[in-house]
Amino acid sequence: MKTFHQYRICRLPLLLALLCLVSLLFLWSHPRCAFAEGIDVPGVHLNLDGPKGPEQVSGALQIVFLLTVLSLAPALLILTTSFTRFAVVFSFLRTALGTQQAPPTQVIVGLSLFLTFFVMKPVWQKIQHQALTPYEQHTISTEEFINRATAPLKDFMLKQTNEKDLALFVSMSRNTRPQNAGVLSIWTVIPAFVISELKKAFQIGFMLYVPFIIVDMVVASILLSMGMMMLPPVMVSLPFKLMLFIMVDGWSLLIGSLVKSFH
Repeated sequence: MKTFHQYRICRLPLLLALLCLVSLLFLWSHPRCAFAEGIDVPGVHLNLDGPKGPEQVSGALQIVFLLTVLSLAPALLILTTSFTRFAVVFSFLRTALGTQQAPPTQVIVGLSLFLTFFVMKPVWQKIQHQALTPYEQHTISTEEFINRATAPLKDFMLKQTNEKDLALFVSMSRNTRPQNAGVLSIWTVIPAFVISELKKAFQIGFMLYVPFIIVDMVVASILLSMGMMMLPPVMVSLPFKLMLFIMVDGWSLLIGSLVKSFH
């Protein structure tokens, strides 16, 4: 049998839930008593009646727009920058080496992120000088800020996008083919840029696979000729692949080639 103390502890969450429910019902049935007059604090007056004019409505819409952009920030960072190529190539490298979880996924993502900052630094500097600084000084409107901010980013993506991929999305949008790619909408450029980045990353991944596959084939042939068919070739070839990658200074060669591919 439960004691009185145990019974009181078991019923405590239920009592708190009922108290919160009663409070919400009271505030809903008596809104004027709670919020209509505002809250007076020494030196501060909080008016909770809602927006009084178009300026307050515009400010609320700007806050909603800012929250929307922040929620989409990870996708924009991945799909409109060089992050995709770095991350995919590093994943191919780990699979080609056969090292399972070395380097870890966190290291691959972190390295790709900082290399993205390095490559995209000139683009972000243009955005800051052309769009962010004038907008903070209230010399341009919000619409002009968006146009100026997307222009350098779109120029970067167009330089890295294949014409065939760009023509594919232009044809699917059922719009007339423009004479200049600069007039295209950024919503047409982004998917074409992502497909081009994936294609280039897969091409680089294929080139990474070739030398390591040759090492696997040589080791497998040697083990088969020695009659060691029960020994997995991957276990023997892994040290040789690591030694080959270290001897050619693979990390510097790969990262240098990836960064130069964006210039």
